[in-house]
Amino acid sequence: MEPVHIIGAGLAGSEAAWQIARAGVPVVLHEMRPTVETFAHKSGDCAEMVCSNSFRSDDDVMNAVGQLHWEMRAAGGLIMAMADKHKLPAGGALAVDREAFSASVTAALKAEPLITIQSGEITELPTTGNWIVATGPLTSDALAGAIRGITGSEALAFFDAIAPIVHADTIDMSIAWEQSRYDKGETLEEQRAYINCPMTKDQYEAFIDALLAADKTEFHEGETAGYFDGCLPIEVMAERGRETLRFGPMKPVGLTNVHKPDEKAYAVVQLRRDNALGTLYNIVGFQTKMKYGAQTQVFRMIPGLQDASFARLGGIHRNSFLNSPTLLDDRMRMKRQPNLRFAGQVTGVEGYVESAAMGLLAGRMAAAQAKGQDLAPPAYTTSMGALVNHITGGAEAKTFQPMNVNFGLFPPVEEGRSGRRGRKDRYPAYTQRAKDDFNAWLAAQ
Repeated sequence: MEPVHIIGAGLAGSEAAWQIARAGVPVVLHEMRPTVETFAHKSGDCAEMVCSNSFRSDDDVMNAVGQLHWEMRAAGGLIMAMADKHKLPAGGALAVDREAFSASVTAALKAEPLITIQSGEITELPTTGNWIVATGPLTSDALAGAIRGITGSEALAFFDAIAPIVHADTIDMSIAWEQSRYDKGETLEEQRAYINCPMTKDQYEAFIDALLAADKTEFHEGETAGYFDGCLPIEVMAERGRETLRFGPMKPVGLTNVHKPDEKAYAVVQLRRDNALGTLYNIVGFQTKMKYGAQTQVFRMIPGLQDASFARLGGIHRNSFLNSPTLLDDRMRMKRQPNLRFAGQVTGVEGYVESAAMGLLAGRMAAAQAKGQDLAPPAYTTSMGALVNHITGGAEAKTFQPMNVNFGLFPPVEEGRSGRRGRKDRYPAYTQRAKDDFNAWLAAQ
């Protein structure tokens, strides 16, 4: 049997390779790292997480991304299995020890006899064979040029920003305290998965002033791109209004300062555990385009971080994605060159889990094709089906932008199934219907 080839060993490519091999089909996984490096990656491991260490909510009853977690687990997904294995306390979220996670994904792929990992950059797209392109937001210039050559137009793009990581032992815990918002989490350890740094009104105003005045990375001449609203740099949020951050990542609600329990903070900066040892914490929602020198000055204005040492500072990079509603069919194939499937963030989904889920689907579809079969996507009443429906035709092509999974992509629940129409009843009806329909899709294979 001819192998399926995958370009890119990020979350999507790694998941695709796993699904193909589990279907009994050989696969060659091409990864340019470490031969060709990127500014954001720190290793040559597969499925390296570069922006955050969170897979977001793990609630599969009231949350669409939690339902997506459920579907990936039900489909035997490698990414979710390794995320569960290296889970960190994070309240109701699924956060992982990112280095242990990617190392385990890499080890699992290397141990699978049907998977061959080849290092080196792919610069051209073949016109024959069974290929999946899962190169992610940091697609190399050469390959991006090859993709543009096939699409006949410029791929859309936006800029994605990375949050900084702080060494835990440099956080002043006489000012900061451990607490998950609203004390979410079943155990005391989970409820203490976050460190909180409080601000008074004067401290907040001074922080906003410094943030707005700081030196920032600017776009290169001729580049035109916007930001994805789910991953805005904090400077862009601050430019939209001085109170924007206080109602976003710096909101003070659901938290009580153990040092001053009777005093309500005007704003709070949260840090989330980034590794199992608890030695590293990332600043939640603090993606930034500030230059490195400005970052250390501005972030040390945060009470509790005045002496902070940074394991990694924030950054910004160009994130290219296809106009998928125009270019891809519902099997995730390029209409003009159907030997190519696309998966992951390059298709116009946003988020680790969404990217991996598109890899899972592309892998199963490619494996079916290798066996002379055809696999349709799951119903768009499921999280995976809703995503693939959105990117391959459900979205308006003229205004297409990256999208996280959400219940707005689901068809309405029929009358009578959810009872009352409030979301407390509607969301469980969405997720129960999704589970039923996804199980039916799996059973039909």
